[in-house]
Amino acid sequence: MCRVIAVANQKGGVGKTTTCVNLGIGLAREGKKVLLIEADAQGSMAVSLGIQEPDELDVTLVNIMEKLINDKEPEPGEGIIHHEEGVDFIPANIELAGLETSLVNVMSREMVLRQYICGIKKQYDYILIDCMPSLGMITINALVAADRVLIPVEAAYLPVKGLQQLIKTIGRVHRKLNPELSIMGILFTKVDRRTNFAKDIAAQIREVYGNKIHIFANCIPMSVKAAETTAEGKSIYLHDPKGIVAEGYHYLTGEVLDDEE
Repeated sequence: MCRVIAVANQKGGVGKTTTCVNLGIGLAREGKKVLLIEADAQGSMAVSLGIQEPDELDVTLVNIMEKLINDKEPEPGEGIIHHEEGVDFIPANIELAGLETSLVNVMSREMVLRQYICGIKKQYDYILIDCMPSLGMITINALVAADRVLIPVEAAYLPVKGLQQLIKTIGRVHRKLNPELSIMGILFTKVDRRTNFAKDIAAQIREVYGNKIHIFANCIPMSVKAAETTAEGKSIYLHDPKGIVAEGYHYLTGEVLDDEE
């Protein structure tokens, strides 16, 4: 059975794309068939996977969703790119921002991405959706299409403040649009293990949410190596295989696989 996981947080810069790419490739390294979907107009995931100019791509998520909106079926494999590290991915670019606006007038506008994923999920063990840093219509589409939500949270004060709003949105989507949706867990990212501040923030989140929401035992440490992978177009496993970030994503992959059992 395919698991569809939305990687979401309306705060930017918390490591959503890095987590989506490295968790996806981590799962592929464990023998799973994985599709990554970029639901973010910034095109960061495409760049992280080696696409230098996402805005010049002929087919992206926008073209696929536009076909569905117009009652046309995408061609088999349309828009799907295979990466050398064993994952498939569907990139996005700035055109997705325009689609967000036009979706307002579409019938069943929250269901477009779900319709597409339902048609291809039998080909994969995992589909990971990299959500944009907002709670707009594209992100709602991702939450409606997903089974679980993984929430990366930077261990800092301001990113934590928005967590309550995201959890409320997930709750509304669960009640009104997707009763299968649940929160997989909160993942601490960019953790500076040398400071008490990061430990204090993590302790506060555990205190407030720990009884209701799973918090991953593993965290992703702060490291310049993680930022460098974007320019390289490859995962942390190839860029710095023995580093602390690769170790962090390796353990996260194990936790996600354990969740399947």
